[in-house]
Amino acid sequence: MATEERLFRLGVHIPDFRWEIGATGDLGLLVEAVAAWREGLPFDVLAARFPFMDLDELAGDLARGEPAASQWSALLSTEYYRRQWDLLRRLHSDGVLRRMFPTVSHGAVRLRVEALDAAGRQVLVHQDDGGRHEVRRVGVPEDVWTEVPTGDLIAYLRAALTEECGR
Repeated sequence: MATEERLFRLGVHIPDFRWEIGATGDLGLLVEAVAAWREGLPFDVLAARFPFMDLDELAGDLARGEPAASQWSALLSTEYYRRQWDLLRRLHSDGVLRRMFPTVSHGAVRLRVEALDAAGRQVLVHQDDGGRHEVRRVGVPEDVWTEVPTGDLIAYLRAALTEECGR
């Protein structure tokens, strides 16, 4: 709900990541929109029927099961993530890592194999001001932040995010 008016916001939630796709003062219309989305109504029909919805590229990619591409684009073009751009560009340049769903939290880049699977294979990568990298596999109880030499970073991440890590 908004503070200035009766307004109901609609958002899409991926574990550890959320974005708004619209708002309306009509709760009934919002419920209809959610039901139509869940029923798989095509995006062009949703947009025409529910003009309050802002169905951007990321929402479309998510519906097609391919949200990583537009998420990479957003992170690499948003000034807010400028401090992570070097690391993001390096990770994105690898064909395997580019298919992972990226988010940034507390200065660390999270790469998730499956965007909607919060318990699935994922890593956090932090690059400090000196260019050193630390990596932690999320959800692996015994895993701790591990310093990874710059030259080994891509191979280390590939191993941690594929079946090779034996998770």
